[in-house]
Amino acid sequence: MSPRFLISLVAGMVLTAPLHAEDGKLKGVVELFTSQGCSSCPPADAAFRKLVGQGDVIALAYHVDYWNYLGWTDTLSSKENTERQYGYARMMGRSNVYTPQVVVNGRDHLTGSDLSAIYGKIDTFSTEGKGLTVPVDAQLRGDELEIKIGAGEGKASVVLVYFDKEKTIDVEKGENSGKKISYLNSVSDVETVGMWDGKAASLTLPASVLQKPGLEGCAILLQATTTDGDPAAIVGATIVMAGKNI
Repeated sequence: MSPRFLISLVAGMVLTAPLHAEDGKLKGVVELFTSQGCSSCPPADAAFRKLVGQGDVIALAYHVDYWNYLGWTDTLSSKENTERQYGYARMMGRSNVYTPQVVVNGRDHLTGSDLSAIYGKIDTFSTEGKGLTVPVDAQLRGDELEIKIGAGEGKASVVLVYFDKEKTIDVEKGENSGKKISYLNSVSDVETVGMWDGKAASLTLPASVLQKPGLEGCAILLQATTTDGDPAAIVGATIVMAGKNI
C-alpha cells in the first residue's frame, strides 16, 4: 500500500545492537513518523528495526496522532510529535505530511519503508558534507550529564529527544486490528536545553534529566532551526542510555 497522506497543512533506538560504525562515527539521524492506526506503517516499522540494528545511525520513531480518528488511538502518539512533522513539512516547503515518512538528518524526507533509499540518502549526505559534521559527546558523571560539542559552522539548538527502547502493543481496533506490533525507540518527549554558536562548547545538566519515570534513552541532537522556529538540519548527535555512560 502507498503511504497514507494528510493533505492540508495546519499552523501551528531500542538498541538491538550497540552503535558500532566501522570508523567510530555515526553516519546520520533517521526520524520515522509512524502510527499504530495506519495500515501502511507496519512495513516501515519493520524496516526501522533493521535500521536500528545496523548500529551506525541514531534512529527515532515519532508516533503521530492524526490517524487516531480511524478507530484506534495510538498509545504512543502525541500532538507534539505531529507538530514536529509539520515543522519539517514547512521547512521543506511541503503542503502535506504522510505516514510512514522518514526524515534524514533533518534535511530531506523519504518513504519510511524504503530502506535502500534511506541508506542511499545517508551516504549521499555524508559525501556532500551534510552528515554529522560536528562532534557531540555526552557522559553521565555522578549527578551531572556533561555534553561536549566541537567547533563547526553556523548556529544550532541542543535538543534532547527522550525515547523508550521497546514497546509491544496489541492493536485492538482500526486498520491494524488484531496485530501485535513491537515498536523501537518511540519518542516520548523533546526538549531544547541550550544553544551552540559554532564554537567548541560544553553544557552541564543535572543527571535528573535522565531520571524521568519510565525513561530508557535520550538522543542529543545539534539541530538548526528556521527563522520561524521549525526544525532543520541536524549537524551533530549522540545518544545516552538512562543511568549509563555512553
